[in-house]
Amino acid sequence: MAETVLVTGGSGYIASWCIVGLLRQGYTVRTTVRSLAKEPAVRAAIATEVDPGNRLTFYAAELTQDAGWDAAVAGCDYVLHVASPLGVGGVKDPNELVVPAREGALRVLRAATKAGVKRVVLTSSVAAASPPYGPHESLNDETNWTDPNDKSIDAYRLSKTLAERAAWDFMAQQKGPTTLTTVLPSMVVGPLLLAESLGSVQVVQRLMNGSVPGTPCIGFTIVDVRDVADLHIRAMTSPAAAGQRFIAAGEYMWMADIAKTLRERLGARAPKVPNRGLPDFVVRLIALFDSGVKLVAAGLGQKRVFTAAKAEATLGWTPRPSTDAVVDCAESLLAKGAV
Repeated sequence: MAETVLVTGGSGYIASWCIVGLLRQGYTVRTTVRSLAKEPAVRAAIATEVDPGNRLTFYAAELTQDAGWDAAVAGCDYVLHVASPLGVGGVKDPNELVVPAREGALRVLRAATKAGVKRVVLTSSVAAASPPYGPHESLNDETNWTDPNDKSIDAYRLSKTLAERAAWDFMAQQKGPTTLTTVLPSMVVGPLLLAESLGSVQVVQRLMNGSVPGTPCIGFTIVDVRDVADLHIRAMTSPAAAGQRFIAAGEYMWMADIAKTLRERLGARAPKVPNRGLPDFVVRLIALFDSGVKLVAAGLGQKRVFTAAKAEATLGWTPRPSTDAVVDCAESLLAKGAV
């Protein structure tokens, strides 16, 4: 009999690809959505990649409420806790992100340990393994933890850090069979199954739709969403993954390199992608009026690289080239009419 996996936040970018990957590997899958009204759209999106048949069921549950979690988890072998609030554009009150992220993680872990699932894989982020910005290049791995007391960190990084810390603290008090593994993706791009919850995909979207006049001097360690899903599934079953953090990351690309890749690979289909740089002073000026740009401005000129060497060595994981992830993301946005 097929093992059963709960994936939280099924309409989300990473979660939807986790569902696809699990179904392809023969698992029975449950997923939570905030409203069952989302089921038809999510089911149809999944079906473009794999026939879910009768192996996919939906449960209504919210990160901020207890209702529904015990029922969703009961009888499951594993849980992939992917759902978490996105911090795109910045928020005025950090608790808008911190509370649902931290309380949601704890709700899922309480239900999972009560049900005796074998393992919970929690989606964290390299935002929880980031050093403070400094005048240097940094190479970062899973031993890094973001300092929640650093006054310069934004609400999203704070929410990811506090949620993952709370999860490890909770599990340290548990005596049952359930183990925890966390996956920390870097900037996630690649094809979309649903044109909602775009998250980091907006970087590619803005380059494609011409809403950025030039490329600021910032860069990202990029990873394809399909590879992030693959790492979740590997981390779910590998005995060596219990109690471990794993960064999911590919290669580092400057914004100018991303734009150049899009222009070269998409040609006439990417007419609005900028081909000039944006001076730092201009970015800082825009940041005074745009909270989304303000988040970016803090990292001008910084090269903060994240390594997935641990995931590659321990779990045999191999990410595809970051240039391919960027192009597949753009192709998907074009196909969905999202640029």
